[in-house]
Amino acid sequence: METPHRVSTLELFFDLVFVFTITQLTVLLADDLSLRGAGQVLLIFTVLFWMYGGYAHLTNQVPPDRTVRRLLLILAMGAFLVCALAVPTAFGAGGVAFGLGYVCVVLVHSALYTQAHGSGVLWFALPNTLCALSVLAAGFFDGPPAWGLWILALLIQFAVPQLVQRVAASGAASAGAQTGAGAGAASGPGSGSGAGSAAAVTTVSDQLGGMSAEHLVERHGLLLIIVFGESVIAIGIGTGSLPLSVGIAGGAFLALAVASALWWMYFVRDEGRAEEVFAQTAPEKRFKLAMLAYYYAFLPMLLGIAAFAAGVKKTIGHLGEHLHTGPALALAGGVAVYLAGDLAFRAVLGIGPARFRAAALVLALATVPVGTGTAGLWQLVALVVVLLGALGAELRWTPGCTAATGSG
Repeated sequence: METPHRVSTLELFFDLVFVFTITQLTVLLADDLSLRGAGQVLLIFTVLFWMYGGYAHLTNQVPPDRTVRRLLLILAMGAFLVCALAVPTAFGAGGVAFGLGYVCVVLVHSALYTQAHGSGVLWFALPNTLCALSVLAAGFFDGPPAWGLWILALLIQFAVPQLVQRVAASGAASAGAQTGAGAGAASGPGSGSGAGSAAAVTTVSDQLGGMSAEHLVERHGLLLIIVFGESVIAIGIGTGSLPLSVGIAGGAFLALAVASALWWMYFVRDEGRAEEVFAQTAPEKRFKLAMLAYYYAFLPMLLGIAAFAAGVKKTIGHLGEHLHTGPALALAGGVAVYLAGDLAFRAVLGIGPARFRAAALVLALATVPVGTGTAGLWQLVALVVVLLGALGAELRWTPGCTAATGSG
């Protein structure tokens, strides 16, 4: 029986600071609705979210219940804040500041993790540090060299879990072979050191999997709800100093309706079932499942909300006008990317069905001509209809759908 482990207020405070990076990414995308802007947002957030996930796993196993841990976590919050402030110019004048902040984020994470794994942290701390140094180096360059160093950081980042799992697996196999060979063979020169290293890596892999399912799901759910709040803030930013007319109020309501439908899909339909799946998964297998569900699948969900918020910001003051392709794509693409992530999340955890949300993804993209050919107001209406239709179809044709609700 697992000991209940809830998210602390300091962790929630940490998340509020981290989400400011998403606010900044929304601003960056809204100011540059192009492939170049989208590419920068993708690279920056993928790198940042990697370390957010690292801190979520960290506090799952090393709760901030001591003064030193709290102070180090607050230091990491400050480093994330520096990164967030530098986001708009991360590929320019702010690149070095972003890199220094990110290096600090990585080093504090490694220092805190030593309390759970000791020297075993080197198996993921060193690659994380190389990733951070690559990002820092990118700050000293412009153009293709900077992009190349950012992409190198991603390659290093994605290699980390594969490296840990492969070394752990080979370590376990080596330990088994040595056990079978007998104690006499294990006493040769250097054999004890190799076995100890393999055992250390295997232990780290096991500890990374020994996480609280309740805390894991709750922590990422809280992050998602804060990010949804950013889409609401985008409504206010988009209106600016414009007088509050019936049209703007109606557009704001429609944007909120889209965000609410996306919230419903995860928090009412998926969150509770996700916690059940993790609770039923053996502790040593949770790390890999968490990587698939709450990193790879959650990335597009969070980016989708940011893209939709950028589209709202550019649209809300021009609801009666034909939209340019960029804002129309941000609105429709944001919803579609979120749905793609949600479909991946459901597939990883085996909590379908997929057909209604897959249809909604295609239909959401089909609203782009509505925005460019008629007006932004009608594209928002179309998106609301698509999402409500998908939710209604699930309720009508999915057996037991009303019972499969989350804690939201």
